[in-house]
Amino acid sequence: MYASRTTQFIVGIFALLGIAALVILSVSLGKISLFPPPGYTLFASFDNISGLKTGDQVQLAGVQVGKVVDIGIKDYRARIAMRINQGVSIDEDAIAACKTSGLIGDKYVSIQLGPSDHVLATGDTLRQTESCFVLEDAIGQLINSSGSSGDKDKDKDKSPSSENQTPAKPEK
Repeated sequence: MYASRTTQFIVGIFALLGIAALVILSVSLGKISLFPPPGYTLFASFDNISGLKTGDQVQLAGVQVGKVVDIGIKDYRARIAMRINQGVSIDEDAIAACKTSGLIGDKYVSIQLGPSDHVLATGDTLRQTESCFVLEDAIGQLINSSGSSGDKDKDKDKSPSSENQTPAKPEK
């Protein structure tokens, strides 16, 4: 009726292997890095980083060179910390831009190098930034601009030259 010691041992081994497989699967699917690659930290301040989050990519020429590791507020601007991989040099005239990839709208930080020879070190700040494109703001501006152009057409009809004209007589 009771299982032998060998059967209990085999069941225990399979249970441990199952738990280990779940841990490995969770870490790999969750994109959790237990040992971050060596590198250095740079900062950048943006007016708007709508949708950017910790863990998003940092790209240089379309190649991932780091990750966003922290997001906060400093001097009423969004300040991000980026972990840049070792061996990647970024100069002081580089531009950090918040970009959108794909239809879903995943955000990432794109870095465009500048002409400077001075390379940034850990803790330095990128001075030139471009904020994220926010679709809702663009649609709002489009609606507001089209609405105001319709008002201009109404004002045209009330111009003094149109008031002095006699209406056309209908044909019989």
